[in-house]
Amino acid sequence: MDLLSAVLRELRLESAGYRWLELGSPVRISFDRPGLRGVHHVARGECELVLPDGTGSRLGPGDLVVFPRGDAHELRSPGVRSGPVVSGFELAMRTPGTRLRAGSPRTDAVVVCGAFLVGEPDHPALRGLPRVLHLPGEAGQPPAWLAALVRALATEAFDGGPGSDLVMARLSDALLVRAFRHHSRTVDRPGWLAGLGDPYVAKALEALHTDPAAGWTVASLARTAGLSRAAFAARFAGRVGEPAMRYLLTLRMQRARTLLRDERATVASVAGQVGYRSEVAFAAAFKRETGTPPGAYLRTARRTGSASAARTSVP
Repeated sequence: MDLLSAVLRELRLESAGYRWLELGSPVRISFDRPGLRGVHHVARGECELVLPDGTGSRLGPGDLVVFPRGDAHELRSPGVRSGPVVSGFELAMRTPGTRLRAGSPRTDAVVVCGAFLVGEPDHPALRGLPRVLHLPGEAGQPPAWLAALVRALATEAFDGGPGSDLVMARLSDALLVRAFRHHSRTVDRPGWLAGLGDPYVAKALEALHTDPAAGWTVASLARTAGLSRAAFAARFAGRVGEPAMRYLLTLRMQRARTLLRDERATVASVAGQVGYRSEVAFAAAFKRETGTPPGAYLRTARRTGSASAARTSVP
């Protein structure tokens, strides 16, 4: 099992488009649309990345930043601390095509800006992704292992033709997978990607994602990983940032939400598919974790699905 690919499929990543953004100093442009997770590649010049708490970093040519958890942020001209803020989302909505401009008429920096959506925002793996993933450039160019993808994205964003949206979506998928793969090899903070980079913990994560309904215990996961019970428990919590059974519970609840959105589902059938022999026990766990009984969640999902279908039906 390719665990990284499997989990990214579970997250249901979907590209929301890329734009070629030309910045003229002084300028401040915000990216704070709920649900959208940003991707920025600095093709030319320099800018500053600033988070809501005021922290940030200088970005130069070749740098790539990804916001896996959708945190709000600004791109600014170097040294700019005040002045009007332009909404990146609104700028894209009111500008035809893929080439955007903000700030003064001259071009001091060019940034290829993209966004993607996550279909399963409550997936436990998201807690293991950093708020900001910064991949520095090398001598003004993207890292060699990423350069071809970034160049192709920039070309499509600047001068794309028919089918560009589809091309950029596929390139974006590949870029994100490579960025996460690279980060899993270098990450130094607890989280799901750190677990993926640990050969023992990765075996347990693979087993959990392959069959979350199995009757897993810390002891059985330890045997799968090839460690003693105590060593495994400490290693999993240290790498992933939470105990193995807590991770399993969150994974099961995420799978349950996905299954409950199927119009053919019943609470009893979903309970069995996520590892509960008792519908009552499943309902109690689901409500405790989500704040909503599974029956109510199922009914709401069906109403929402029916309304969406009605809006998109052809008379």
